[in-house]
Order: sequence, then C-alpha cells, then structure tokens
Amino acid sequence: MRIEKLKSTRRFFLSDGGLETFMIFEKGFDLPCFSAAVLLDTEQGRSELTSYMERYIDLAQNTGRGFVMDVPTWRAGTAWAGPLGLSLSETLAINQSAANFMRAIRDEHETDTLPILLNGLVGPSGDAYAPETMISAKEALLIHAPQVHALGQAGVDMISAMTLTHAGEASGITLAAQEIDLPVVIAFTLETDGRLPSGQALGEAIAEVDEQTGNAPIYYMINCAHPDHFREALDTTEPWLLRIGGLRSNASRMSHQELDACETLDDGDPVELGHLNSELLKLLPNIRVIGGCCGTDHRHVGCIAEKEPARPAA
Repeated sequence: MRIEKLKSTRRFFLSDGGLETFMIFEKGFDLPCFSAAVLLDTEQGRSELTSYMERYIDLAQNTGRGFVMDVPTWRAGTAWAGPLGLSLSETLAINQSAANFMRAIRDEHETDTLPILLNGLVGPSGDAYAPETMISAKEALLIHAPQVHALGQAGVDMISAMTLTHAGEASGITLAAQEIDLPVVIAFTLETDGRLPSGQALGEAIAEVDEQTGNAPIYYMINCAHPDHFREALDTTEPWLLRIGGLRSNASRMSHQELDACETLDDGDPVELGHLNSELLKLLPNIRVIGGCCGTDHRHVGCIAEKEPARPAA
C-alpha cells in the first residue's frame, strides 16, 4: 500500500507548495474564500492545476522521492458551503470530483519507483488565523465528517487537516477519519511565538489530540509558519517531538496578520528556506513529508528536495 511506503520511508516524500497563493499572485486567478476547488470549474483552471502538480511530480521523480499530491479541497468543507454559495450536496460532489480529477493525474505519472499518495485536504471550519473560532471535538466531528467521508468514498489514500488552530477541531477531524478507517494527518499552524493561535503549546496540543483519539493520527505536521517562528519550540527531547512527521513552511517571516493584509506576494528566499528546513530535519527524526505553504512554489520545494542531512535515529 502507498501509505505503508510513506510510513516506513527514511527519505522524505515531497508535497507541493502554496497552491492558493501561487494561483492568485502568479496566475491571476480569483479564488473566492481562498478555495482552490474553483479551479476545476474551467478548462484553464484544470490545465493550470495539472501543470502545477506535474512540476512537483517531476521534482519528486528527479530526486528519487515519493509525492503526496493534495486534492484541492482545503476550503471545500461543509462550513464553507454558504460563503461559496453552494448547497451541501454540491459541496460534497465537489470533493468527489476533485479527488477523481487528481487521481487521473496520479494514474498518469505514478510508477513503482515514484509512489504518489492521493491526499484529501480538510481545512478549519473558520478563519485559520482566528483563535476565537474554537470548537469542541464533538462539534468538529459533526461539521467535518461529511467532507471526510466524501473524500474517503472517492478513494483518497489519506486525509490531511491543514492550518488547524486548536486541538478540539483536530480531534474531531481525526475521529471523523477513524469512522471510516482512513489514515489522517493533523497539521497545526503556529504563530511567531511558536504556539498555536489558541495560545496552546504545540506539544500540549499533540498530547491532547492523541489522548482524545487513541494516538490515531499517523503523524503531525507544522504548516503555514516560517521556520524561524517555531525553531525554538522544537529544541526539546520530549517524546511528542517524535510525532512530528511533516513540515510545510511559509516563505515569508511575516505574521499571519501581516500576510492577511499584504497585497503583494512575499516569496522570501528559496535557497534560504531550503537551508532552514535542512536544519530542522536534524531535530526531527521522524519526518515523512516536506513541502511548502504560503508564498512557496516549485523553486522553494526544489531547494528543500536537494537537502538530505544525516538525522538522529528514531
């Protein structure tokens, strides 16, 4: 199984970069509510999405790695149906059609030496940068289960819940994936102080989700933060550090509030980001996936892919 290759790898898989920021700032698309799912509505959007993914598939192939290919459904959950002007049934159908579209790309490029995992994306029910939108695990289960189940029925290999702000929502999404025995990854976003937007420390959030779900996530990820924002939080020997299996950093050192207000793209320094990620790998023995988030593209991920430092034993 593809997921077993990911779990057992000692050479990290690649993911893509910041799809939404790339399509908005580099390709000029209007993505309402930051939803990349709307790219599937037009021939141009589908063509650009295909070309975008193929760049990263080529990077994975050229560096002898696997690829975790995201279904563009981060802002296609039922909580976003209203803001996007969709019905519940239309929203769930979008998730299934998006998975089918990405599967066709996977089927065209996957080989025995290039495993490609189809990764169903789930996003927070509220603003990813707003700590006041906190919900319980039970509430999150009810909100997210329809999307998680739709992606599962469409045949994704795994679910990744990205840019989560607090442990309650993370637990609920995990429980929704457990209901259909689907592997799930939890990705927390961190502020410039290395803590979740809720104010909780990363290790405490991981411990809370593990306790509420029986250690169900196959690993945890940090995304949508610059390495400088969370480097010190990883300087520990506490066992929760071994639960971190993914990194998808921002290109910019700006805070979330500054990025929200920014009208131009801050794409940082791809070479520097590659170096910073390499340094983080020395602290994280169980990394399975590395890619980018806001402001990053194939240049940044290419620089990251070149790095493979010696890491401590797990």
